[in-house]
Amino acid sequence: MLSKFFNKHGDIGILFLRLFTGLGFVFVHGWGKILGGPEMWGSIGKTMSNLGISFTPEFWGFMAAISEFGGGVLIVLGLFTRTASAFMSFTMVVAMITHLSRLDPWNKVIYPVEMLGIFLCLLFIGGGKYSLDNLIFKKK
Repeated sequence: MLSKFFNKHGDIGILFLRLFTGLGFVFVHGWGKILGGPEMWGSIGKTMSNLGISFTPEFWGFMAAISEFGGGVLIVLGLFTRTASAFMSFTMVVAMITHLSRLDPWNKVIYPVEMLGIFLCLLFIGGGKYSLDNLIFKKK
């Protein structure tokens, strides 16, 4: 009986996933980076050197801040969910590589890995029934 209910309302699960994950990125990760300004963006952007990219660290740090804040907003709204998830997946890959290159303990490495998993799921499944993507772009 419960499995029938959950199967019928699976899109509510996608909505919860989007809301909790997106709001966390907006308020915990992205907002502080946006307000941090060029000094913080430069510090964050230097992590791109782990990928062999060492020019304009302020740009890369700003892109990470926008990815986390703006991507979080888009995921909460379910608008351009797949695009936002792709950008946030890349940000999580960089975060994961950064933690691994610092030889951080696994409890620090695992968070971006888990978030990468969530963003990859959203990349494949999209925003679900209760999203602006569905409202605006649904096929008739």
